[in-house]
This record gives sequence, C-alpha cells and structure tokens, in this order.
Amino acid sequence: MANVKQLEIIARRQFVQSLAAMSTAALMAGEPRRLFAAEEKMVQPKATADSCILLWMGGGMAAPDTFDPKKYVPFEVGVPVKEIESTFPAIDTVVDNIKITAGLENIAKVMDRGTLIRSHVLPDLGHILHSRHQYHWHTGYVPPQTVACPHLGAWMAKVLGPKNPVIPAFINIGQRLEGVGEQEELKAFTTAGFFGSEFGPMNLPYPEDAAQSVRPPKGMQSDRFESRNQLMKKLIDQSPRREFISDYQQQSMLRSLENAHRLLSAKERAAFDISLEPKESYEKYDTGRFGRGCLLARRLVEAGARFIEVTTEYVPFLNWDTHANGHTTLQAMKKQIDGPIAQLILDLESRGLLDRTLVILASEFSRDMLMEGVPGSNAGDQATEKVDVMKELKHYGQHRHFTGGSCVMLWGGGIKKGQLYGESAPQRPFLATKNPVSVMDLHATIFSAMGISPATAFDVENRPFYATEDGKGKAVKELFVG
Repeated sequence: MANVKQLEIIARRQFVQSLAAMSTAALMAGEPRRLFAAEEKMVQPKATADSCILLWMGGGMAAPDTFDPKKYVPFEVGVPVKEIESTFPAIDTVVDNIKITAGLENIAKVMDRGTLIRSHVLPDLGHILHSRHQYHWHTGYVPPQTVACPHLGAWMAKVLGPKNPVIPAFINIGQRLEGVGEQEELKAFTTAGFFGSEFGPMNLPYPEDAAQSVRPPKGMQSDRFESRNQLMKKLIDQSPRREFISDYQQQSMLRSLENAHRLLSAKERAAFDISLEPKESYEKYDTGRFGRGCLLARRLVEAGARFIEVTTEYVPFLNWDTHANGHTTLQAMKKQIDGPIAQLILDLESRGLLDRTLVILASEFSRDMLMEGVPGSNAGDQATEKVDVMKELKHYGQHRHFTGGSCVMLWGGGIKKGQLYGESAPQRPFLATKNPVSVMDLHATIFSAMGISPATAFDVENRPFYATEDGKGKAVKELFVG
C-alpha cells in the first residue's frame, strides 16, 4: 500500500495536470458576457467599501495560537501532547470579551475597529493540500474545474473596474511565483482566469523593489523603450501560437500591456516607491517583506487601488506551514505581522480611508496538535515527527492541518466594530459550534461589502459562472453596521 507521502505526491501531480488543462482552456475562451437577466431577479447590495486589502497568512495560521486561545500549557519535557491546546497564553484586547494570544499586543489595541470571526469552516477536500485549499479560498471553487476560475481580486477588477484608471485594479504583494515550491499551483489561482489578463494581478513579490516595476529600464531612452513596447504588441498580435488564443484573450493581453505602459509615465507611480515614506513611518512597518508590503498596500489604496493582497508568502514548510517547530516559528511570524497590521489599520483610519476600505486577515485553514482535518477524516497525518509527549522544543506547536474551525478578522468597510462573531468548542476538537461561516458565505460578505451581488454571473462557453458557486453565497448580515 502506498504511504501517505506517496499519495500526497500523486494527488499533487494530478492537481497540477488539471490546472495546466484549465490554463490552456482559459487562453482559448471567448469573451465572458455579463448575464444581466439573472441580476434582474436579485437585489444589488449597497457598497460599504470601495477598496479591499486581503492580508493572507499562507500556510495555515493556527487559531489556538493566534486569535482563538484555548488552555495554555507551557513547554516542559514530559508533558503529554494531548494536554496542550495553546502554546501561547491569552492576552486582553481593547474589547472586554475578546482575548487573543501573546505576541499580538499591537493587534490587540485595534480589535475595537473590526469584527473577529471564530467560526470560519473549510472542507477537507480529500487530500488536505495547501494548494487545493488556497485555490478554493481565493476563487470560491474547488479544483479541478472545467474553466480557469478568477481570483477574488479579478472579480472586483472586472465588475467594478479601477478606482483610478492609472493604478492597476488588482495588485498582489509578497508572493513569488517563480523559484518556490508549488509554483504552478500558486500561479493557477493568482490569475484572472477566463476574464483575461487585463483583469489579472500586478505581481510585486518584493515591496522594496516595487518602484522598479513602474519605471522604464535604467539607462534606456524613452524612444527606445516606446519602440520595444510597440514591438512587444506586434509579437503578441502575430504570435505563431495565435491559433491557440481567442480574439478576446489576445485583445485582453494587449490592453493589459497598454495599461502597464500608461502607468510608467503617470505621477501616481510614486505610490509604489516606499523609500519616499517618512523615516518614522517606514520604520513602523519595517519588520520584513510582509511589513513593507502592508506599507505599500496603504500607499496604493491612497493612490486608488481597488484590490490588494499582501501575503506572508506561502512556501512549503516555511512561515505558517509549521509541520515542526511550530511555537518557535510562530514567535517569529508574530513579530513580522503584529506591528504592521495594527499600523495599517491606524494609518487608514487617520487618513479617513478605513470606513471605505475592507481589510481581511485570513488563512486557508487552522492547525491542531493532534488532529488532521476533522474528526473522522481519512486525511493522512502530515506532522513531520509524531510524538505522544514533549521531548524537545521542536515538538511544541500546532503541526497538523485542521479544517473544522478557523479565524478571520475584518476591519473597516462597513463592518461592525468590536464584535466577536461565532465560536469554537472550548475543548478539542475545536470545531466551529456557533454561526459557522463557509468560504462561500465569507466571499458573499466580501462581495456585498464591495457592492457586488454574490449571484453576479457571466456566460462562459455557453454556461453561467457565478461570483459564488451557483450564485448561492449569502452575505452574513450580522457582520455589517446597520
């Protein structure tokens, strides 16, 4: 019988093959046309936000060690694993009935500006692969699909368009798409799918280098750069692979080139240069790439960006992907995210932007010390080393994927302030026990805040494709003011 690792490799290989097929299909897809007939039957939500920032904790952020503290048991050799529920003690926040865990002291001070959801639930999806769950979370659809599904940000770019015609509507900060593990899987959902490349993300893996992305190559004369731009458009138009690209997708690619070229000569490109930020402000964000990404996101929202994702970056077995040495790793992760996230909220608020900017902190699933998936799941245990009692510090932490209950934080954008929504069980298994919020309904909530009906549909290859699966997502009304 194949072992768990072999089954994981087979599942991942099959997943990549299905994604490759979808990518090819996306290039051949014709123009997606809005199905207004469906919208005549639904009430359009009133937008409470104009911009959206997704703070993505890629790799599986453990709720018991971050936003949903349970019984704390400090590390000690010989302590049974089953007794440990949280590896960080709980701390107070500025909201009386909300506690989070040590290491998030700055975020604790801005909890009164938003709502904490403690009942986000994710499906097991058979093999619990980060790439499958991240695809599902970012698109709302479980892979494989017969079409290339658009990212959440691409929906906003397509339906709402740019706030500022010069600034890309969809910007992705902090995630490398080359030279990292599972790069093909990451590319599969970091895309506009069948909408076309003009609605896809501007990828900025290194925030400190973002300014380089919006200026012509150093030393190149403007006329030479212009001629290169024209040559590139000609090559796309006359590509020998032209037969494999639909007219719509080809024109979308050309429009994306035009949009990029227009930005290079616009004054708004200064927003991409975080070195222009005053030193005192810059230092508050300078905890690493993620922190600097939060600073860049704030500057881009000020300049008129529609949707921005800032990620701690998903790389297998790094950052939140704690299959071993979890507690120590989370100490470092909290130092990266705590100050910048809190400062982002405070800066948006002081600039009068928070009320119309929806900020989301989320991850593809939670983690547990004992359980893979949910009770009864047949998912293979992916902990690097399985022990019954603490022997070394590396054993101390949440090392297994848990899909039964996760946390999401929402700030701004019409969301209630200082609210705790939902809850998980006080004892293991920490399943969501009150007001569960699925990916579909969370997406419906996000879309509704941005003024997009969850039932918005486009005709793709003679079939309707909805913003939420089958148009059935329901916004959680209790999360909104009024």
